[in-house]
Amino acid sequence: MSSQFTGVLLYDGDCPFCSAASTAMRQLEGVGVVSWDEPAAQDFLEAQFGEAPFALFFVDSEAETVWAGRAAASELCERAGMPVLVQDIVDENYERVADAIQSVMGTDREIDPYHDAYPLADDAAALFDDVAANASRTHVPDSA
Repeated sequence: MSSQFTGVLLYDGDCPFCSAASTAMRQLEGVGVVSWDEPAAQDFLEAQFGEAPFALFFVDSEAETVWAGRAAASELCERAGMPVLVQDIVDENYERVADAIQSVMGTDREIDPYHDAYPLADDAAALFDDVAANASRTHVPDSA
């Protein structure tokens, strides 16, 4: 079964920055969002990284790429058509924002050091449809 989504954002729904990132995806029809702690997301991350790192992840099955942390935030900004200035601010301040959110939320989860684009691992690619099946639509259709 093929999913309606070709891209999926894995994010912590309790994180204001991550929730804002999911909101930015509203104009992208083929992108869905899945909570980081969803079992399918955890299985996917284990298959991709050998662990379930705590970060923002964007997966594009067609590009066969997983963006993590700062790289995910930058990719999301670019795809959402945000101005270059906003993209630069997000990129330059990602670590500071992540540290502040971790402090404010009082979480003991370590924000993992994954901040790059990674080739989609074969084992993770085999689980993409399961993750996408758990995704929620973010796209808001244009009003006619």
